[in-house]
Amino acid sequence: MKTRIAIIGYGKMGRLVRKHAEERGYEVNAIIDPNDKDATHKKITADALKNVDVCIEFSTADAVSDNAKKIAELKKNHVLASTGWYENINVIKETVKKNKTGMIWASNFSVGVNLFFRIVEEAAKLVNNLGYYDVFGYELHHNRKADSPSGTAKTLSKILLENIARKKKVVEDRIDRKIGIDELHFASIRGGDIPGTHVIGFDSTADTIELKHTARNRDGFAIGSILAADWIKGKKGFFEITDMMEEIIPQKK
Repeated sequence: MKTRIAIIGYGKMGRLVRKHAEERGYEVNAIIDPNDKDATHKKITADALKNVDVCIEFSTADAVSDNAKKIAELKKNHVLASTGWYENINVIKETVKKNKTGMIWASNFSVGVNLFFRIVEEAAKLVNNLGYYDVFGYELHHNRKADSPSGTAKTLSKILLENIARKKKVVEDRIDRKIGIDELHFASIRGGDIPGTHVIGFDSTADTIELKHTARNRDGFAIGSILAADWIKGKKGFFEITDMMEEIIPQKK
């Protein structure tokens, strides 16, 4: 039986999730949004989630903690695709544990982006042994994006810091000084209708190596969240996208 889905937040991403889910034969049994006239429900309630296995959330950062609490208390599993809420991660983990439900979170549910994470990780391990290469990153998004840097950029920064020993901290703001050799500069650009572009550069006096992921549209994010809904169905605990990706493309030990 296909996973029965509720969509939390019915903006552009919520609509894409519904489109791709229904095209693949999934039941979208609830659409919950306090402001959208096309939503089936305004609030997360037992009635709204009565025929639902997993909630997929693309909402605002300020709504995440309250939504996670309500979903967990109603014993439903949760795909959390919102960004910008990360300071509350420990509270949300405790909520999931207390209610014995399942949640999977990612800064980006695109399978391609998560493959990019793996590629950057392996490249960073190689560059760690080559001290004459410096490293930088930048990302571009549409002019409506509420957070900066993106959640994907934060994940990429974390990967680089964990695998390049000479880099100790990330600088995300404008720099009016010489950057420290232990600093990683990760810049953000906002404009137009760019779905999302992320670039990692490794630079020496002789050459530059760039790794780049460009989203053509937002479909990959929606499709990945539906795959995650299938994966988290029936599970208990707090998971990240790396747990799911390990099953899809296992890393060699």
